[in-house]
Amino acid sequence: MSGLQGKVVIVTGGSGGLGTATAACMAREGASVVVTGRDREEGEKAAAEVGGLFLRHDVTSEDDWRSVVDATVDRYGRLDGLVNNAGIDSWSLIEHETLEHFEEVLKVNLTGIFLGLKAVIAPMRAAGGGSIVNIGSATGLSGHPLTSGYGVSKWGARGLTKIAAVELGRYRIRVNSVHPGLMYTPMTAARGVKQGEGNFPLSPLGRVGLPAEVGEAVSFLISDAAAYTTGSDIAVDGGWTAGEAGLMQHAPAPEDLPGGTV
Repeated sequence: MSGLQGKVVIVTGGSGGLGTATAACMAREGASVVVTGRDREEGEKAAAEVGGLFLRHDVTSEDDWRSVVDATVDRYGRLDGLVNNAGIDSWSLIEHETLEHFEEVLKVNLTGIFLGLKAVIAPMRAAGGGSIVNIGSATGLSGHPLTSGYGVSKWGARGLTKIAAVELGRYRIRVNSVHPGLMYTPMTAARGVKQGEGNFPLSPLGRVGLPAEVGEAVSFLISDAAAYTTGSDIAVDGGWTAGEAGLMQHAPAPEDLPGGTV
């Protein structure tokens, strides 16, 4: 993906899971990557793996955003891309969710994106354009129980993406969102998620996704190969949100159909 060669990209929440995989993917394609996060030890490890820079970063802090952007431009002379990946989860029925946690999730997952958008406009405009990818979720494409604040934050991120795409297009700043489905990460593995074919029948492809597969989609959107793509939602979910894949379990096999048709 030659459209990433020489690009300077910030990846928030880059110290693990999807963020680290995305940073690694872009670095392999020639981008200089700045990994940010709260965990210094894991963040520095991730940055070292991709030959990049780690900066400690609370995405809910406007001052931190200014510091991260200034440090990036001071180090590399420009800023071409931002991946708003930092986020926290919620897993509770609405009636059991606390207001405190609901608001915390919105602050990190949605306000953090808002602050990131604000912080990078000036340097990207100075560079003649740029690309921003906001990491959403399948929960931002359809209603999923037990997601409460998390799902709301991802619906909000999707809307903010489209508003920003319309406002910033005149500066040649593109804004898109990527919506992962169920992914195999250390966090989901701890909840019993398994890799391999047949382990996720809700997806037409029959399996959970891998972080690198999200990284490839994000890398495409950051790159010049996506120069005419903005305001888009890209689902990387194996078809989970496309429809009721579970119903296919009741469909007859092609060899059992007369003439091969239903």
